[in-house]
Amino acid sequence: MLRSYLPAIVFLVLGGLVGLLFSVLNLFLGQRHPNRSKQAPYECGLPSEIQRGFRFGISFYLIAMLFILFDIEVIFLYPIAVQLRAFGTFAMSETVVFVALLMVAFVYVWRRGALEWK
Repeated sequence: MLRSYLPAIVFLVLGGLVGLLFSVLNLFLGQRHPNRSKQAPYECGLPSEIQRGFRFGISFYLIAMLFILFDIEVIFLYPIAVQLRAFGTFAMSETVVFVALLMVAFVYVWRRGALEWK
């Protein structure tokens, strides 16, 4: 049983060792030229003066959550698409029902105005 996992385990260990090796080499061999702009925290392109009192609207968070929700639901379709012949017609019918429910949810969200940027 363990022999079937051995290549994956070796691959993960070697990948971790290479990453650790490069990090240690960068720590000892990397150039350091600190200045004020490099030491400042990165604020996603926003000037630091706006940091206080600046808030994103609720529509930004709502659209982001809806994107993640629909994106994760679409990921569930990938295994069925890969092995559709092995699963047969039952999986195809279940997939059609799933996509139909997904479309109903999308239309509901769209009609409620959740995708409107305010």
